[in-house]
Amino acid sequence: MAKEYARSFYGSRSWQRCRESYIANRIKIDGGLCESCHMRIGFIVHHKQMIDESNVNDVNITLNHENLQYVCKYCHDRMENHFVREREGPKREVFFDKNGQPIVGSVGK
Repeated sequence: MAKEYARSFYGSRSWQRCRESYIANRIKIDGGLCESCHMRIGFIVHHKQMIDESNVNDVNITLNHENLQYVCKYCHDRMENHFVREREGPKREVFFDKNGQPIVGSVGK
C-alpha cells in the first residue's frame, strides 16, 4: 500500500500511462518476465530509487523508465525496504537483506 504522501501520485493518470507503457515495452522485449529472477511474469512496476517525500514530485524519479523495473511479487517483496506485516498479534516488519534472509524490526521506530 502506498504511503500517504504518494497516494495521489499512484492514482494519477501520468503514473498510469507511464506504468502501462513500461509494461508494454517489457512485454515486447521478453514477454513481460520479471527483471530480477527472469522466471516468473512481472506483476509490479518497481521504482529502483524509491519514492519518498522529497522526490515524489520529481518526474525524473517517478516517471522515468530508467528508474523502473518490472518484477514479480515474490522478488518485489524480498527487495530491500519492502516488508510483510503479520495480520494478527504484535505488529512487526520483516525486511530482507541482499541474500534474502529476513531482518525483523519493530513498527514505529
